[in-house]
Amino acid sequence: MIGAGGFIGSHLCEKLMAETNHVVLAVDVYCDKIRHLVDPAPPHLAGRISFHRLNIKNDSRLEGLIKMADLTINLAAICTPADYNTRPLDTIYSNFIDALPVVKYCSENAKRLIHFSTCEVYGKTIGSFLPKDHPLRKEPEFYVLKEDESPCIFGPIVKQRWSYACAKQLIERLIFAEGAENGLEFTIVRPFNWIGPRMDFIPGVDGPSEGVPRVLACFSNNLLRREPLKLVDGGQSQRTFVYIKDAIEAVVLMIENPARANGHIFNVGNPNNEVTVRELAQMMTEVYANVSGEAPLDEPMVDVSSSQFYGEGYDDSDKRIPDMTIINNQLGWNPKTPLKDLLETTLTYQHKTYKEAVKRQMSQASASS
Repeated sequence: MIGAGGFIGSHLCEKLMAETNHVVLAVDVYCDKIRHLVDPAPPHLAGRISFHRLNIKNDSRLEGLIKMADLTINLAAICTPADYNTRPLDTIYSNFIDALPVVKYCSENAKRLIHFSTCEVYGKTIGSFLPKDHPLRKEPEFYVLKEDESPCIFGPIVKQRWSYACAKQLIERLIFAEGAENGLEFTIVRPFNWIGPRMDFIPGVDGPSEGVPRVLACFSNNLLRREPLKLVDGGQSQRTFVYIKDAIEAVVLMIENPARANGHIFNVGNPNNEVTVRELAQMMTEVYANVSGEAPLDEPMVDVSSSQFYGEGYDDSDKRIPDMTIINNQLGWNPKTPLKDLLETTLTYQHKTYKEAVKRQMSQASASS
């Protein structure tokens, strides 16, 4: 499992250790989120999971580890929107160039591959090119995203925000071609905003002070610091959110059912949990007030432009609503957790884990200024 030390990897490792007999070779450059599993492994997990600290960019051990396993799961990626604009080269290398050896070694050694892509490969919806008041924008065929039918529509080259989506799409095409020409057994996963404990980081606590995590962690950081939540371009973009534990159940079904998963691309999201980013901010403000016992700010949100927040070259998609037909038909999977419930679970974790650390960090910054 490449990228085992991250948000998704840590939850998947826990699930596999708790509910299966699989042996996991956990590969990453850090292990903080799986330290309780590997440093050292608890007695009941002895021989079940081992941590291998390596960077897949340039480590000769990678092919040997892939040869040892029956299945490789590749989670490694740069997947933070702020980086797509400011670090487009790193974004392209991480999501395409660095993934090439993984695909190559799996294909050459006849090893099965589950590769994590992104819902961003869809880019913009067809409906986004219609006038805002056009009735067809409300028709599902103009915005629901289907793995085998929907086109991938990106912005112009000068909009570097699409560096991530383009790199992810190209590695998908390469994997698909390896399957068609060389018989690679593969499954591609397109996550739609997986949410839960341990996602991303809190700037200045367990990530860089100047870092900008994805939207839920970004809003969590604002709430922990009692700052207004920043709504980029008014927060009008629409998104869906799925609970990490629901999503991990889908991945386990892919692992355990190769005959039904091989050769497929799967959307993994929850179309029932659709909100605008503004509505998400409102919900998080209300939920966090209940979790923390702190009254919301008088002005809990503030509008900022995308160029102010992300820099020049940012662009966005209007809606990302997954069609769930293929994963339901092939694996019988459907998400269960409503948005409010997953926000309560996640914000309770964020508050318990980070509140005191954020207070200390803010006190230190105030004392040194």
